[in-house]
Amino acid sequence: MSYAELENHFRTLGHLEHVASIMHWDEAVMMPVAAGPARAEAMASLQVVLHGYRTDPRLGDWLSRAEDDRGNLDPFQQANLREMRREVTRARGVPPSLVAREAEVCMRCEQAWRTLRAENNWDAFAPLLAEVLTIKREVAQALGQALDMSPYDALMDAFEPGVRAERVDTIFADLRGFLPGFIDEVAALQAGQPAPVEPPGPFAVEAQRRLGAELMSAVGFDMDHGRLDVSHHPFCGGVPTDVRITTRYDESDFSRALMGVLHETGHAKYEQSLPGNWLGQPVGRARGMSLHEGHSLLQEMQVSRGLPFLRFAAPRIAKAFPQAAAARADAFTPENLHRLYTRVARTWIRVDADEVTYPCHVMLRYEIERDLIAGRMQVTDIPEAWDAGMHKLLGIHTGTDYRNGCMQDIHWAGGAFGYFPTYTLGAMTAAQLFAAAYKALPTLLDDIAQGRFDGLNSFLALQVGAEGSRLTTDEMLSKVSGEPLNPEYFRRHLRARYVEQRG
Repeated sequence: MSYAELENHFRTLGHLEHVASIMHWDEAVMMPVAAGPARAEAMASLQVVLHGYRTDPRLGDWLSRAEDDRGNLDPFQQANLREMRREVTRARGVPPSLVAREAEVCMRCEQAWRTLRAENNWDAFAPLLAEVLTIKREVAQALGQALDMSPYDALMDAFEPGVRAERVDTIFADLRGFLPGFIDEVAALQAGQPAPVEPPGPFAVEAQRRLGAELMSAVGFDMDHGRLDVSHHPFCGGVPTDVRITTRYDESDFSRALMGVLHETGHAKYEQSLPGNWLGQPVGRARGMSLHEGHSLLQEMQVSRGLPFLRFAAPRIAKAFPQAAAARADAFTPENLHRLYTRVARTWIRVDADEVTYPCHVMLRYEIERDLIAGRMQVTDIPEAWDAGMHKLLGIHTGTDYRNGCMQDIHWAGGAFGYFPTYTLGAMTAAQLFAAAYKALPTLLDDIAQGRFDGLNSFLALQVGAEGSRLTTDEMLSKVSGEPLNPEYFRRHLRARYVEQRG
């Protein structure tokens, strides 16, 4: 009965994680500002309760007996058992007192970031971030010892199981050799072409919200099991049966929110495609953030910024903003929107960056956070390192504009060290998944242009989502495309779209 006891135990744990995820969404979207301190304490207490479930003394015996009886389990049960062992091992590496401190310190810093970023107030933010860094170093050190890996690898492993800095370094070194010359090549090509027409604003927030909701439903988001809201930093949260996505609006540029919504919709569709009969069990979760970001970037970059999708979406965008469309109809053609959404520019903001320069933003953050965790850099060093890195990678300076520089992301404030590499691993995953889908679905581009997304959604749901965490990321990609992660798919995609100008 040990395996059955484990499933029951982890089902209860899954229910508590469900509550925690909705509390986190509420904290970011609905919670009154003054409620922050009490919420931080409550979330810290809940994290200790969750930690207690993951380190329950009975689990060791249950796991050992279930592992001895592994031959009587089906493949999903065996994978579930493996993921249970992984979760328990990671949890036992960190004492509950550290779990509580981590949760409270990170939430307080994240809450302060929402105000201090808007004020460009690095001096007030830096001490709070230093507290987060101190505790994340403690967590990383404890986990590293428990898992027999480097502290930074132990943090990264939480977001992408099995990935190590050595592999990321190799992939990013290859990108560093490719991207600078490629960015110059694309910039020169685009400089010799007609400039795209900017749609004239302003664009009312409510019209943007309706358009976002219309297109997220059109591409396959199940509105009966999710919702769209506003937050300081766009994210996808909740659980597969109740997926919460957020965006932020700019009345001068509707494309920021729209592409953000479609990006988060990619995340949400992956969550909604996970195996329902394993809901709440470790094997029923998304495999890792490379696949998660792969789905979001497939939806945003591979699909939504492509010309076939814009042939479908352009009339709907024009209808959403009738005054702007009447004033400049040429701004709302599929071809013009495509030029706008594939325009390459060296800019400050990661979430607004084009897919060619985006990896530069990620590499900068990866190098800084890796050195912060290793103790080779302190929080006070971040602004200078950030400015130097932006200049080296993109030829631009941020100076003392911290709001658009080292304070622009929420990740470090919330303690998510080790997450950033998965954005670029996800971009590569997206290109590889889309190439596999195109090979399996010869009419894919025509289907997208006609607003038919069932084929692509079914392919991803059956090939990836339905597997949950049964397979590793590389096993999943090998199943879908015939090989593990191969960055060459990403390079081919960039060259086809930006040099050969094929969609």
